[in-house]
Amino acid sequence: MPVPRIHWHDLPAAALAAVEQHTGPVLEATTAMGGMNSGIAATLRTPAATLFVKGIPADHPQARHQAFEAAINPHLPTASPRLLWRVREGGWDLLGYERIEGRHADYSPGSPDLPLVTRALAELQQTPCPDLSIKRADQRWSRYTDPGAVGQLAGDTLLHTDFAPDNVLIADRAHIIDWAWPTLGAAWIDPAILALRLLDAGHTAPGADAVAQQVPSWEAAPRGAVAAFSEANARLWDEIARSDPQPWKKNMARHAHDWLTYWRTRP
Repeated sequence: MPVPRIHWHDLPAAALAAVEQHTGPVLEATTAMGGMNSGIAATLRTPAATLFVKGIPADHPQARHQAFEAAINPHLPTASPRLLWRVREGGWDLLGYERIEGRHADYSPGSPDLPLVTRALAELQQTPCPDLSIKRADQRWSRYTDPGAVGQLAGDTLLHTDFAPDNVLIADRAHIIDWAWPTLGAAWIDPAILALRLLDAGHTAPGADAVAQQVPSWEAAPRGAVAAFSEANARLWDEIARSDPQPWKKNMARHAHDWLTYWRTRP
């Protein structure tokens, strides 16, 4: 459910004042245009620093996902931006992050960003999963997976699960951001999710597979388990596209079926 984007100075005065207790006076605020899950997404310039702030109305259904994002941040690799503070005031829940100077990843075939993305994903998969109440993959996809196969999604790897290019910043390396959907599961699930985004960027299915193979967990993925997850993901994207038939969602549903067909016939 997308959250309408507003500008920084449209926030309630109580929320602005609470933030400035952490930052000092905000000299300039620039609204980010990308993303759909934050009512506020802005770069703030203060006398001491430049930082990034995102937020959502505290009573919005997606506020719980932002709470996950705040809770997991201290446990992420150093490449992920650090959470500096959290403010809940004036009906808003706001997160202040260190600012990474970068651009969104380019997933197109042949992009020099691709090795940086797979390297960051491989690094993430070496990160110990924190002792938090994180939803498991076999729970999250259980509605879409055949009962006899759902156990194949289980694992103890911390997963990001949303590799849209807007969620990866490229600077001297790739930085994985926007942790609203952390999940505990089989390590190969994240490369499988990345593969769909690569198809959306113009890769063929074999080409997306080749990129994913740069992540060690993908090379070791059981064929039957990947097939079960691919079918579940196709069912999930079908549901998403039916409930909200925006063109990009219908495209993702099509890519999910293309990937499933490829995986079933893959040599």
